[in-house]
Amino acid sequence: MKNTALTDTHIKLGAKMVPFAGYNMPVQYNGINAEHETVRKAVGVFDVSHMGEFILKGEGSLDLIQRVSSNDAAKLYDGKVQYSCLPNEQGGIVDDLLVYRIDEKTYMLVVNASNIDKDWDWISRFNTGGVDMKNISDRTSLLAVQGPKAAEALQSLTDIDLGTMEYYTFKKGKFAGIDNVLVSATGYTGAGGFELYFDNDHAEHIWNEVFKAGEPFGIKPIGLGARDTLRLEMGFCLYGNDIDDTTSPLEAGLGWVTKFNKKFTNSEQLEQQKQAGITKKLVGFEMLERGIPRHDYEITDADGNTIG
Repeated sequence: MKNTALTDTHIKLGAKMVPFAGYNMPVQYNGINAEHETVRKAVGVFDVSHMGEFILKGEGSLDLIQRVSSNDAAKLYDGKVQYSCLPNEQGGIVDDLLVYRIDEKTYMLVVNASNIDKDWDWISRFNTGGVDMKNISDRTSLLAVQGPKAAEALQSLTDIDLGTMEYYTFKKGKFAGIDNVLVSATGYTGAGGFELYFDNDHAEHIWNEVFKAGEPFGIKPIGLGARDTLRLEMGFCLYGNDIDDTTSPLEAGLGWVTKFNKKFTNSEQLEQQKQAGITKKLVGFEMLERGIPRHDYEITDADGNTIG
């Protein structure tokens, strides 16, 4: 199992550690419910350094992204981020991802931890134009500082005006005395906040400085358990759970990131599916009585017929 640069820190804090996507990760510290509420009402910090980061550079980088991803990356400008997905050739999804435009010829793709090698191989297969691709996942740390008090908690650490940053934009600058930290107004909790990308060498320093600055705002470390409940509450898809190689973006409610004004992998078949109408779709439901809707349980109608 791999460790992040902060694994020892989590263990010292008493985190319950579990294997996740090949990494030793903190699932909770003080309990999922309490951590969920901290993020919704104040501010919490997730170590999500297990995520993958690829840098694509060169003349053909945008063209490559356009051909492998479903959203229209041509709409990006410097400092803008876009949610997208990588369709496969059978109507399913290779992965969902974020696309960062650093400049006209330089992009960063952020992919799911469990799919790093799979995504790298998939994108490389379409790299016929000699785009320079670098996998910086193993040397990059990533903290997600999420919650309504995130901007206030972090502002003393940087000259970047966090309060005026628009959702899904990013800036590079000095953070906690460290140069070249990428600060992104993104996250997967629905509670607002920022994601911080930096070299592993600075992980412990930045973690400690974030907690010092955030102490007056009730900052707490948050595990992957609450990350899952927060994203589920918002209806954000989790790869391998709600979407996978057999689920089309349209079936998963990701039609909004599936743009047919360009050609991409399997775009013609997906457009036909859209015109014909989908026969199954991802839905959210609420339990009215006590009970746990476990993964892969069948859903039936009032007459006992299996409907999903």
